[in-house]
Amino acid sequence: YARYELLIIDEIGYLPIQRHEADLIFQLLNMRYETHSTIFTTNISLSGWGELFRSPETAAAILDRMVHHVKIYKIKGKSYRMKQT
Repeated sequence: YARYELLIIDEIGYLPIQRHEADLIFQLLNMRYETHSTIFTTNISLSGWGELFRSPETAAAILDRMVHHVKIYKIKGKSYRMKQT
């Protein structure tokens, strides 16, 4: 995963993330840092990532790699999934 030109990690935070999994995500982002693009989708605000990753320190390290040279797109509105058929 470290060598893909673009990596998309969809719905991070949808399932609980264990501490060792957060460490693996950090290692992956660290390997990709400033060399390849990564897209995250989430409904968790960045301020809530310390709780999401069960470690404020790991979350801070991950966010440090993520927000350097970043563009954040906040999508508002009704979810297509909530559309009644």
